[in-house]
Amino acid sequence: MGYRQPTDLLGPKVPAKRCEGVLRRSGSEGSASPSGGKTSPKKKRVRGSRRALILERILPIGLLAVALIGAPVMIFSREGMPRLEAVENELQTVERENEELRREIDMLRIRVAKMRDDPATLERIARDELGLIRHTEVVFQFPK
Repeated sequence: MGYRQPTDLLGPKVPAKRCEGVLRRSGSEGSASPSGGKTSPKKKRVRGSRRALILERILPIGLLAVALIGAPVMIFSREGMPRLEAVENELQTVERENEELRREIDMLRIRVAKMRDDPATLERIARDELGLIRHTEVVFQFPK
């Protein structure tokens, strides 16, 4: 079974049938009618003009109508602009928290560097925060 190229660019490829030595397309186009003649070319034009009318006029108008109705509905719904504003506020809050945490991390890095490099800082932290003393020191405790 072979395929013939359709004459119009929008039509589908139709399998060809061999009938009495003449190739005819299967389907309504070019097939024999009960009266023995072929379908008129006017019917082809009517179908083609309907398709063109739908593609050129009705489809774009329909898409435009859907866009004009759908856009405001999506914008003003709960998941539209109010949700966008809430997410933007949350983003600003998270960015502020991140900046505070970066500052705290920088201070802690400076403190770690001082403890690693400066013995006096290490001794001060051991005395103040851990309550440690040297072996040669004596601690006096007085009641308050």
